[in-house]
Amino acid sequence: MEKVIKEKRNRKTTGDDDVPGDELKFLGGGLKIMTKLIDTIHETGEWPKDFTEVTVIALEKKPQATKCSDHRTIGLIAHTAKIVTKIFRRKFERKIKSVL
Repeated sequence: MEKVIKEKRNRKTTGDDDVPGDELKFLGGGLKIMTKLIDTIHETGEWPKDFTEVTVIALEKKPQATKCSDHRTIGLIAHTAKIVTKIFRRKFERKIKSVL
């Protein structure tokens, strides 16, 4: 988990959880709490509500945009949810590679 947190880019905006990604790098003892949370998600298959909510913002690519293609979207998701997702993805990739 420490490796995934260290890979996060610096100076990123906050997600839906209002926690800047930089602050996660200074968790210290909080890593044990994050590890316990990840284990619980893995065992139960249930994600905390905060992790499943995403705020989507539409931004105009062109002034006076009227068509969908004239917009782009940004999805704001909690940084902690991104970390958990990345850990699970790596875990499953290793498992798949070992089976193949």
